[in-house]
Amino acid sequence: MKIIIVGAGKVGYTLASNLSLEYNDIILIDINSENLSKAENSLDVMTLKGNGVSANTLIEAGIKNVDLLIAVTGSDEINMLCCLTGKKLGVKSTIARIRDPKYAKELSLFKEDLGLDMVINPEEAAADEIARILTFPGALKFESFANGRVRLTKIIVKNTMNICNVKIKNIHKITATSVLIAVVIRDNELIIPYGDFEIHQNDHIYVIGKSSQVYNFCKFIKNTSLKTKNVMIVGGGKITYYLSKLLNEMYINVKIIEIDKNLCEELSESLPHTLILNGDGTDPDLLYSEHITNIDTFIALTGHDEENIIASLIAKKNNVEQVITKISRSNYSSIINNLEIDNVITPKEIITDEIIKYIRGNSVETLHRIVDGQGQILEIIAKNTDHIIKKPLSKISLVDGVLIGTIVRKNEVVIPTGKDMIFPEDRVILITSRNNISSLNDIVNINSGGLHSELKTSIKKLGNIISM
Repeated sequence: MKIIIVGAGKVGYTLASNLSLEYNDIILIDINSENLSKAENSLDVMTLKGNGVSANTLIEAGIKNVDLLIAVTGSDEINMLCCLTGKKLGVKSTIARIRDPKYAKELSLFKEDLGLDMVINPEEAAADEIARILTFPGALKFESFANGRVRLTKIIVKNTMNICNVKIKNIHKITATSVLIAVVIRDNELIIPYGDFEIHQNDHIYVIGKSSQVYNFCKFIKNTSLKTKNVMIVGGGKITYYLSKLLNEMYINVKIIEIDKNLCEELSESLPHTLILNGDGTDPDLLYSEHITNIDTFIALTGHDEENIIASLIAKKNNVEQVITKISRSNYSSIINNLEIDNVITPKEIITDEIIKYIRGNSVETLHRIVDGQGQILEIIAKNTDHIIKKPLSKISLVDGVLIGTIVRKNEVVIPTGKDMIFPEDRVILITSRNNISSLNDIVNINSGGLHSELKTSIKKLGNIISM
């Protein structure tokens, strides 16, 4: 697919990096030479200096032969104009980043008039992710499959958890839950665990299962209900605004600390049921005076990664049970992993997943990337045209690096065995190390017959999934 990305900032750079890995032809447009030079030196993309609103710039980029235009500059207005101009010049699809809440409310009225096929809001998406995390004790990330019937969550194993140093095959006996530990990340290596695989401290595990079962699993290993009642947020940006609105609807008490006095006044007007404090959220004395030791969850959402890390470490030092930190720079991941910070949110990564899912088409319902994109968990709806349809899995040869996790059919989740078959409209959840899968045809090795070793492995390893 040929894609133009207007805006080579943090979001644009991340999108260009990931979409180029998906075998797309990327043209990156920006008026900032430094941003373009960074992309040109690091990524396999073409760059063009210019204004993405200009018809001449878009024509020079070959807009008439482009499949998708993505506008992610720092201005909502410019992004909307880029998409409108692109549509007038013949681009097939457009995606715009729109962050301002006042535009978000009105999008349904003029989305079609502007020629917008998709709208992305990293801040609102991050707020939704954080709100979901708060509903699952101990969870770092949270994803839904099959319209919410199947849940996936990421957990870092602590030495205080009763699953630490326990073999996979014995975990369901200890926790009295029916969930599957589908993936383990150890020392930045992706592992699909066998039953005899032993969970160790600091392992990052991905747990999948029925929503209620995953919740009970998280609750059990944390040994607490972790009912969130009081939340402290440092930073009063757009994520904080969206998140506070959600938490108010969940009847959770929210206290916001923001250093900018003018922003505090704006938040006080837009969030009348939230306590707003003007101060430095990295000041230990201020946090202590505001009773940080009595809150359930601490969330650092300033515009500076360093401040978020410092504030989060102060919260952990004060024994806050759950700490969530926003990080913008992907290269900080290795540093964060060595710190005792519970949850890390990266808004640009969240919307990148959404755009990749959009590009792959209607068959891909859900896409969740893990280990910096080294692995993916996909939900794909089976179609009549798929080669794998209505054939026993024992007769199918899968390509390397693909495991069939579950088959969701109406109100049941099927544990795949050699006798099972996939039917049209089934929702198939795949675990894969490949990054070019957009349909079930992409997982079939048409050049060989018989039961592929990967299929055997998938059935053996994924045997304890939920039943519904």
